[in-house]
Amino acid sequence: MSAISIDGLRVVRGGNVVLPGLSLDVPEGSITGLLGPSGCGKTTLMRAIVGVQIVAGGTVTVLGLPAGAAALRARVGYVTQAPSVYGDLTIAENLRYFAHVVGVSHERIGEVVETVGLGGREGQIVGSLSGGQRSRVSLATALLSRPEVLVLDEPTVGLDPVLREELWQTFGALATDGVTLLVSSHVMDEARECDTLALMRDGAMLDVTSPAELRTRTGEDDLGRAFLAVIREADRS
Repeated sequence: MSAISIDGLRVVRGGNVVLPGLSLDVPEGSITGLLGPSGCGKTTLMRAIVGVQIVAGGTVTVLGLPAGAAALRARVGYVTQAPSVYGDLTIAENLRYFAHVVGVSHERIGEVVETVGLGGREGQIVGSLSGGQRSRVSLATALLSRPEVLVLDEPTVGLDPVLREELWQTFGALATDGVTLLVSSHVMDEARECDTLALMRDGAMLDVTSPAELRTRTGEDDLGRAFLAVIREADRS
């Protein structure tokens, strides 16, 4: 069953067609990697899914409701590329503020801090944290309401390989607990962490597949080269 269903999504911005009619289904309780080069439309697609993007046509349905519906606000978490927390507050102060916004108890704060691996750091000022730690605080705020769908826009950009691996372990644990994750990236080696791959280029969906299927179809073990093979195939057609 699909947690997210997109049919013929068209987005025009500044007179330019960003998404010309894209369709995609995201399975429930899985990690779907939205992969493609910078500028291919990944962020625009994610904004449409969370209901903050003006669309020119098509439909976007999330958990059976139109994207952006009021009833989805506590059920869908969204983490933008830039950390969406206050740098002059501590981790705990940020989470207390956002817990009040989404209407959850302060007991939930301790749970999400442990989930993102920041236990014991609650008193630190966010502005003093590393980039990876700030990303974790943003993720913690998105988890406060126990979302059923989590949309993550380039969550590992700029992080070292160890931090990236730790975050992907967190994403895997969330999926095991039944959360549906849509994770964008332009780093193809992260594709191996995903159950499903949605490969984008120039606003179009080139393929929706799995890492194993992509390797088999292209004959390439390296997923970066496999994606390039899909691009070359599309260019020939």
